[in-house]
Amino acid sequence: MDFHKELTEQLKTAMKAKDSTSLKTIRDLKSRIQSREIEKGEPLSEAEFVKLVQTAAKQRKEAIVLYEKGDRPELVAVEKAELQVLEKYLPQMMGDPEMETLVKQVLAETGAENMSDMGKVMGPLMKAAAGKADGKRLQEIVKGMLS
Repeated sequence: MDFHKELTEQLKTAMKAKDSTSLKTIRDLKSRIQSREIEKGEPLSEAEFVKLVQTAAKQRKEAIVLYEKGDRPELVAVEKAELQVLEKYLPQMMGDPEMETLVKQVLAETGAENMSDMGKVMGPLMKAAAGKADGKRLQEIVKGMLS
């Protein structure tokens, strides 16, 4: 099932259940998709859809941090609820053991031996992880293995 049909089905389900959080979040996501498709002039691919959802999720995470600093628990709760809805559309993230295996593989492929080689490791590593791993966590693992 493609993401357009899935989003439409989820939207109908949210309307029937009167789930305002899901409804708002899915409508926002559909709006982002439509804007991006108009801008691009063609339908989005699955990879572009995932990237769009990741961007929306990242914005929610950043908002949560800011609202927590501003002592706004009611807004934190709203953002967390929206983030949960968005996470349904993201691919399963890698765990630490999988990330460490991937880092070791890329280190072997690039021949990196010390911290000065970090730049040539991160490019191929981020392509290999492609939305399935947190970039900051990958960077920490690389630093740990190179130092």
